[in-house]
This record gives sequence, structure tokens and C-alpha cells, in this order.
Amino acid sequence: MPDRESDASARFQLLQGALSRWDTEGGAGPGRNVHPISMAPDVSFDVPPLTNAELVQLQIRVIALENVVMALLSEASGPQLELAREMAMYISPRPGHTPHHLTIRAAARMISLVEGPAHLRALAPSSRSASAPADARDRRERSEPA
Repeated sequence: MPDRESDASARFQLLQGALSRWDTEGGAGPGRNVHPISMAPDVSFDVPPLTNAELVQLQIRVIALENVVMALLSEASGPQLELAREMAMYISPRPGHTPHHLTIRAAARMISLVEGPAHLRALAPSSRSASAPADARDRRERSEPA
């Protein structure tokens, strides 16, 4: 049992380290790191591969987050949408830098998240609530006091 706890503790520490480096991933650039890391350059980590269950949970979370972002962006103002587009351009490869396929795909995905809910933005707010699924409307109407 202690081995399982120490494994969980080590995994937690590895995850914390990865999260603390999040701000520098994807071309955030120098000076943007909120949580600076001071490690000796010769320190390396053996990061265990993710299990299938962990990968499935990550996929589920990404799908959920993308849908939440698209819903929020459907209500975003012009300047907010432009800011999202600028951020996509910010992580795109810059002249003189080696393009990385993950950041290229991430930038393209960001643009598709901004442009994807354009059909929702075209709908008036009143027509959106009227087009909500019937069972959701029924639940909402039952829970509201008369």
C-alpha cells in the first residue's frame, strides 16, 4: 500500500511540474512564465506513459471544454473574437523559428473555435432559447416557480 501512495505522490509532483511550465508551452515566449522553474539542467524525469483510462478522460474533457468555449464565443463581442484570433497568430510559427506541427495545429484549432459558432452568433438570443431541445425546456419550465 505505501508503494501505491508513493507512486501517486510522485505522479502528482510530475503533474504539478508540468502544469507550472504551462505558460511557456506553445511559443508563449520569454518573460511570460508566471511560475519560473529553477532546476539543474541535468535533471531529467521519467514520466510514465498515460494509461488508456487517463487518455479517454482527457479526450472527454477536451471535447467538453471545446464545446463550452464555442458556446461562450458565440456570445463574444467583436474585440473579444479578434483577441482570440490574435492569440492564434501569436502561437503560429514566426519567421526564423522552426515550425512545430503541434503549435500549427493548435493555432488552426483556435481559429476554427472562433469561426465555428458563427451560425450561433447569427441567431437572435430569443430564437436560440426557442430552439432549445424540448426536454431541456420542459425541465426548465418545471423547475421555475409559476
